[in-house]
Amino acid sequence: MNKLIKWFIGLLLLPLTAAISLTFAKQLQADLDIHQLDLTTWWFIGGFVIWLILYFLLPRPMWTYVLGHECTHALWGLLMGAKVSRLKVGQQGGSVTLTKSNVLITLAPYFFPFYTVLTLAAYLLASLWIDMSLYRPFWYAVFGLTWAFHLTFTLSILAIRQPDIHEHGRLFSYVLIYIINLATAAALMNLLTDRPIAALGTEMWADTVTVYRATWDAAQPFIGQIKATW
Repeated sequence: MNKLIKWFIGLLLLPLTAAISLTFAKQLQADLDIHQLDLTTWWFIGGFVIWLILYFLLPRPMWTYVLGHECTHALWGLLMGAKVSRLKVGQQGGSVTLTKSNVLITLAPYFFPFYTVLTLAAYLLASLWIDMSLYRPFWYAVFGLTWAFHLTFTLSILAIRQPDIHEHGRLFSYVLIYIINLATAAALMNLLTDRPIAALGTEMWADTVTVYRATWDAAQPFIGQIKATW
């Protein structure tokens, strides 16, 4: 798939970014009702805020981010059937050698919160032997902190020219990264508030249909002008 086709796909996906943003905004507005936020959710928010403070006040742990970045490439490569070798990590950057690549493998570090998933896996594993109800607030704080780690570093890294982004084109890459990150954030909010994920899917679908219909209606005058010139 060449860059021109990816650019066109990115263009077609722009209304989807608006639809998911609409769903997320409505969900956030509902969750900001103080009566709907339980203790564990506040711990998640606290962990998120703690990381923001650390990020802006202390030296940034670039080695830790690069490790997660390259491990994410490797993990997604393994999931896609690639063989992994020569993983290198340093303060200024890293690399990993894979026998195959695709858009998901290349862009995974920008939408896959590696340390959050690692923490979640540890939580689920520990819950097999330990009653986690007493420790759940702490784990939610760690989830919030690692999620904030992912978002802050992703935004700061995307501000710099990245070969991963250049490989697939900016529009296509940014749109895909935005959609997956926001959809994941919306799903996480559902889990924190015990709402069914199926309800989120239904709402996203309804908002997507609404936004694409509105986009189509708005485009009709331009489409008419183009047809007239033909």
